[in-house]
Parts: sequence; structure tokens; C-alpha cells
Amino acid sequence: MPRVRASQRTLPSWTVSGTDAGVRLDKFLAAPERLGSRPRAVDALGRGKVFINSAEAKIDDAGTRLRAGDAIGIWMDRPGSARRRAATAGALQILYEDSALIVVNKPAGLLAVPLQQRRDAASAQEYVRQHMRSGRRRRPLVVHRIDRDTSGIVVFAKNALAQQQLKDQFERREPERVYLAILHGHPVPPEGTWRDLLTWDPRALVQKPAHPRDPRAKEAVSLYRVRERFPPAALVEVRLDTGKRNQIRVQAARRGHPLVGERVYRPQGHDASAIPFERQALHAWRLSVRHPSDGRLLTFEAPLPDDMRALIDRLRD
Repeated sequence: MPRVRASQRTLPSWTVSGTDAGVRLDKFLAAPERLGSRPRAVDALGRGKVFINSAEAKIDDAGTRLRAGDAIGIWMDRPGSARRRAATAGALQILYEDSALIVVNKPAGLLAVPLQQRRDAASAQEYVRQHMRSGRRRRPLVVHRIDRDTSGIVVFAKNALAQQQLKDQFERREPERVYLAILHGHPVPPEGTWRDLLTWDPRALVQKPAHPRDPRAKEAVSLYRVRERFPPAALVEVRLDTGKRNQIRVQAARRGHPLVGERVYRPQGHDASAIPFERQALHAWRLSVRHPSDGRLLTFEAPLPDDMRALIDRLRD
């Protein structure tokens, strides 16, 4: 371990308990009560903010197995460790960009791509297009979409070949797509699979249950896990196997647990005002894809937006 020592401003700090003995350093830091995610833990290690027993830990120490009694410190304002302001494209935070693709964190309330009937409405695609202009007109190409009132990760390709390769991955159900949702009530069992046959109603613009013999029926499969329970609701992690429009929203509602803030998919008689929220509480949190040029695995995470964090705090209280 390097000899660099932290000053007395190393804060906050934790002592490794017997329960956490043997846990990797990055996993220990990523716990919700500490830094909250592995990307934040890795970022802190890369910027020299992490100390074990007052000795600086480097990024190569992420896999270090901790021992009971180890003192782990975070020097949040260490001189020279400040990161650059996050790159943005209009209202979007850019999570990743290279010559083949651009990955953004879309806020709720913004369309992912323009609608045919609302070509003048602001969209993530338009903001990315403006960002990509460099002497000649360039247009980002759509790979996938999320709902207007869903926040989180959206990917655009920068050329037709990259677009096709990425879309092929989605068609083969290869990308890992993980959402965080806040649902009314508590799903039982707390972990399992939602499996439905759905069909899209182009007039009503909603997903509807389909009969097995309906030629329009499409399978919708989601794997869910309750991460935290509150008296009236639950924070649920949902991993998509398929990716149909509004899939998580309709599947949760069909089981009597609509998303908090849901306006369209609600069981009959459900009181949406029981937990006030301005939109469906759904966030596209994590995405893993293969790079279209060299096949390396890329994993992105978008932190929960402020409105969902505030909702969780309110539900905990």
C-alpha cells in the first residue's frame, strides 16, 4: 500500500466489522450507506480519495479483501481530486461518448425521440444532434427508447453500422437493462419473474393483455427483486429480458402494484393519490452493451434523479 497519508480531514470513515471481513474494498464502498454505487466507489479510488488505515488506496486496490478492524476513510475534498464538470448536451448529462456511440442520462419529462405528431417538441435526440454538430450536419441514430416520463440511460449511434450492430444486440436480448421502480404495496414473492403476453393498441397507445392465439401477441418477461420495503410501497429492481413499450409499467399494474405516479396503467379502483408523485417512478439505471466496433463490454449507470431520491426519503419517514 502506498505511503501517502491522509490528513485529519479524511471524512467520513468506517471501521470494518466482522460481518464485512473478506469483502472487496470496492463492494464495501458501494454499499447504500456509504458511496451508494460501484461507479462512485471506483471514481473515488481513481481520484485518490480512499484510505485504508490512513494509507492511500489506488484503483488497483479495488479488489483488496478487507479485514475486521480496518479503518476506511474518504477524503472528499482532497486537493487536486476535483472532477471536471460533467459534459452535457442541452438538458442531458453525457455518460459516455466516442466515435461510434453516445450514452446520455435523460431527465423525466423529455422525449427520447420526436413523436410524429409532435415534431417540434424537445427531445434527447435533438439535444444530441446539436451537440454532435462540428462543421457539418450530423444526426444521431436511434438505438432504443424509454418513455418521456421515465428518466435514465438512452444510447444513440453515430453511424449506420454502429446503429445496426447495437440494435441487433437488443433484438437478441443481450444487453443488461436494469431499472429502478417504486411500486405501491409489496410484491409477493419479493423476487421472481413477470411473464405476460401483450399486444400494442395503436389507437389507445397502450399495451393490453393478449390471448395466446392472438397473432399480434408478444411475450414480455421481466425479472424483479425488492430492494427496500416502506410501509406503503417498495423500491424494486427490474431487469428486462424483453423490451416492449411500457413493459414494466403494465406488468407491475397487472399484479396489483402499479408504479407510484402511474397515470395510465392502474388497477380499477386504485387510489393514485395515496402517494403523490408527478410522474411514474421509473428510472433506467444500468445498461451493459458490447461496443459495436471491438466487442468490449461497456456498463453504464445513471444515478437516481432528485425527485425519486426525495420520494424515497419521504417514504422512509
